Amino acid sequence: MNSLLVFQTDFTYKEGAVCAMYGVVKSVERTLDIIDGTHEIPRYDTWSASYRLYQSMKFWPEGTVFVSVVDPGVGTPRKASVAKTKDGYYVVTPDNGSLTHLAKWVGIDEIREIDETINRLKGKGTEKVSIFHGRDLFAYCGARLAAGIITYEQVGESYPVESIISHLIVEPKIKDGYVQGIFEINDPNFGNLWTNIMTEDFIKAGFKYGDYVDVVIKENDVVRYEANVLFEKSFGFAQKGEVMIYNNELMKVSMAMNQDSFFESHDLSYGPEWTVTFNK
Repeated sequence: MNSLLVFQTDFTYKEGAVCAMYGVVKSVERTLDIIDGTHEIPRYDTWSASYRLYQSMKFWPEGTVFVSVVDPGVGTPRKASVAKTKDGYYVVTPDNGSLTHLAKWVGIDEIREIDETINRLKGKGTEKVSIFHGRDLFAYCGARLAAGIITYEQVGESYPVESIISHLIVEPKIKDGYVQGIFEINDPNFGNLWTNIMTEDFIKAGFKYGDYVDVVIKENDVVRYEANVLFEKSFGFAQKGEVMIYNNELMKVSMAMNQDSFFESHDLSYGPEWTVTFNK
């Protein structure tokens, strides 16, 4: 096995953490390909880590090893793990909610706890370090797995898939002419907000491209935005600066402001407290 390694973290590039992890990988096997997913996950946000894995994983070759390090509980008894998904990928990650969306929407065949006596970096003066498992455990174990130095079974002991730590996933409410969901993530560079509502269900509820839809956004039951908004396939159907509803890359209903930031302009965000209601 000589697989790709895709990394995502909340480390940013402001200091040397990412560089150190990649040095560990290359010290294990120089020929391994390292690809950046993102190092801009919001700090400590295991929900976003989970969503970004789900967002991008299926577009990579089967067998790719993903190393996801968003780890506010580093050094505590939380499990350091490697999950094998039902569609054939490996995820090296703390078991802290970062597997939520893969467990729910893809499926996990097996999960193993990393055996630190075998699959932890040694000989670099890091033996007593408890705060950088991204370097000393996850990058090292991920590289050994991707390079074929260890098999998946040699990662460590398996434990029940049913015990994986997961966040609550909110399901939308759908009926004729009415849909209510939440904003579950954002598109941070462009300022869009993505809901948990599948576009197929939205259309089955009676909404169609070209419609203007009554939208109410609430934070903890307090109205934060209310307007009649265009629903279309893509941004160019709206005027510059116009708010719109569109079908995003994951076939989910989303909201944007054409060539501007919707969530920044209206001081909005995402999470289970941010509900959005659409009425014909």
